[in-house]
Amino acid sequence: MQITPDGGVPIVSPRAVIPEEGLKNILGLDRTELRDAIAAIGVAEKQVKMRTSQVWHWVYHRGVSSFDDMLNVSKEVRAKLAEHFIIRRPEVVEAQYSEDGTRKYLIRFHDGNEAEAVYIPEEDRGTLCVSSQIGCTLNCKFCHTGTMKLVRNLTAGEIVAQLMIARDDLGEWENPTHGRRVTNIVMMGMGEPLYNFDNVKKGLEIIMDEEGIQLSRRRITLSTSGVVPHMERAGKEIGVNLAVSLHAVNDAVRTDIMPINKKYNLHEVLNACANYPGAHNARRITFEYAMLKGVNDSDKDARDLVKLIRRYKLAAKVNLIPFNPWPGSNYECSEWDQIQRFSDIVYEGGISAPIRRPRGRDIMAACGQLKSASEKKSKADILREAAAVTAATTDGHHTSTGLT
Repeated sequence: MQITPDGGVPIVSPRAVIPEEGLKNILGLDRTELRDAIAAIGVAEKQVKMRTSQVWHWVYHRGVSSFDDMLNVSKEVRAKLAEHFIIRRPEVVEAQYSEDGTRKYLIRFHDGNEAEAVYIPEEDRGTLCVSSQIGCTLNCKFCHTGTMKLVRNLTAGEIVAQLMIARDDLGEWENPTHGRRVTNIVMMGMGEPLYNFDNVKKGLEIIMDEEGIQLSRRRITLSTSGVVPHMERAGKEIGVNLAVSLHAVNDAVRTDIMPINKKYNLHEVLNACANYPGAHNARRITFEYAMLKGVNDSDKDARDLVKLIRRYKLAAKVNLIPFNPWPGSNYECSEWDQIQRFSDIVYEGGISAPIRRPRGRDIMAACGQLKSASEKKSKADILREAAAVTAATTDGHHTSTGLT
């Protein structure tokens, strides 16, 4: 993994600039950029602020993709906007729908690269799992995405577009009185969000804007594998909920399954959690813990997990994640009785430890299973892989919990 000298961020090859019919895509511009772009095309100076607010409202609050739909903008200005700009979503190559209601979108961007986003409905919420990179550098052994090489970071517009696409598919723009179906976002898709800090921050600020999509920061969770230099910065500059991929209670095991632990060990990660701005009992840090049979699931591991959280005086809960197999994986999911026993031990230690019910396994959309189709597979291939994965795991006892 290549690291820059000043912050531990992997070096990503610059993205090729691809012409789009000479028009600038405004999806992903922040307010200042949008204002400057509108001013630059000759809109009267005294109108720029008003027109910026109008366009922002139509794009992010109403979800339109054509300037013709911006009915409170004069025809003259609409024509000028259409002459210079477009509002373009990436292409949805394939949308898959699980029998449990989960939806997975394979999204192709303008340079031909792909990433996945997943919508997970629950009784009290609808959560969208958003990707931050195409591929990943971390190579966590139990994660399907980790078998991909990092191609590039996603732009702020490409991050926001994943939410726009889900809302398109769910019909949220057309039926605003029926309430939101995407109520929560988790930056838990492909990639490490803190290795794409600036674009993730910009994208989430657009999503949180009170005159646009209006999603509260309390309903957004950023998941990191423990990129220590940027954890405190994320708390101060973005201010969303923090989830940390822990997955082990000692450095030996964590280093084996998560190579990033060689750079940022457990002490450094947990110390950064203790210093995370805004963490308290009402806004706890979430530790993600994949249950790997014979690796990290013993009674001792559970007791040591409680000791770790207490030692660092953390306001935290633990999400226990039954391992989601994928073709070629070398791990097995822990036995259900042991997952339940592990949960009970942590609960008895005074720490919440719900078991996350796997969702979307039949379409390879569960946690740790995401991987873009860099080589095109037939639908029959995908269904065969998914069937093999589902057959390898027993789901009958899993308790339903949210992502966070």
